[in-house]
Amino acid sequence: MKKVFFLVLCSFFLMGLKLTSEAQVLEGPPRDGVYDKTAITQVQPIPYTYLREADVIWTRRIWRVIDFREKMNEPFYFPERPQNSWRSFVTIIMDGLREGTITAYSSESDQFLVPLTYKEVKDKLEREDTVKLPRPDNPDIMFDTVIKTEFDPANVKKLKIKEDFYFDRQRSEMAVRILGICPVVDEIDKTTGEKRFEKNLFWIYFPECRNLFAKNEMFNMKNGSAGRLTYDDVFMKRIFSSYIYKEENVYDRSINEYTVGVDALLEAEKAKNSLFEFESDLWEY
Repeated sequence: MKKVFFLVLCSFFLMGLKLTSEAQVLEGPPRDGVYDKTAITQVQPIPYTYLREADVIWTRRIWRVIDFREKMNEPFYFPERPQNSWRSFVTIIMDGLREGTITAYSSESDQFLVPLTYKEVKDKLEREDTVKLPRPDNPDIMFDTVIKTEFDPANVKKLKIKEDFYFDRQRSEMAVRILGICPVVDEIDKTTGEKRFEKNLFWIYFPECRNLFAKNEMFNMKNGSAGRLTYDDVFMKRIFSSYIYKEENVYDRSINEYTVGVDALLEAEKAKNSLFEFESDLWEY
């Protein structure tokens, strides 16, 4: 009887040790929320409708600028530093380039002719400055040193977008498709601190990036994380504010190349209104 009691006691003791050891092993970090967000990993972009060349009776190519400093476009810019699965739009692009899921193209042309590797993009974005510093042992003697500045996605304040408007007579609809996106940074004069010009970093082909955009959420200022809104939804549903800086023309020039100031704003507004007027005129009887 004593032997049976001893065996039962040992079995309970060993079982307690096993449960204790299993309780100390964590499969992952605690869930940061009230539910597991798994729907975003299963999202697929809605494919484009099939379009025949014979059905396109009118097209117009437009170039736009999305300025992150506008109230409606602020979710593109924030957060400045990644927080868990929440990243800014430019950070998502840079991570996609590093992972090889999307391709960058040279900013010399917006026709996607010269693909760039991630290393080439990184070398182009990083900056090396030569400055003179005093020696620690003898401050009177100066020496040259190279300071390497890494690319900060928070420096991107604008996006350029290339898109085509077209009229499909098969479906009797006017639609638009985005072709490319280009991040833009301001080149600042080191001595005066003033803006010198805007620099195009690289172009990405939008149809290739749709899978990446569909798996990354944009901050929803109305419903929070419960109102899922991916970056693919944002572009396809046109949930952004922008202005036109170029319309296809025989001279291939931007609006600011032949007019400035208020006249440039009026010219951009004229190009935007011409798109709406064309569509409305189609249905006049």
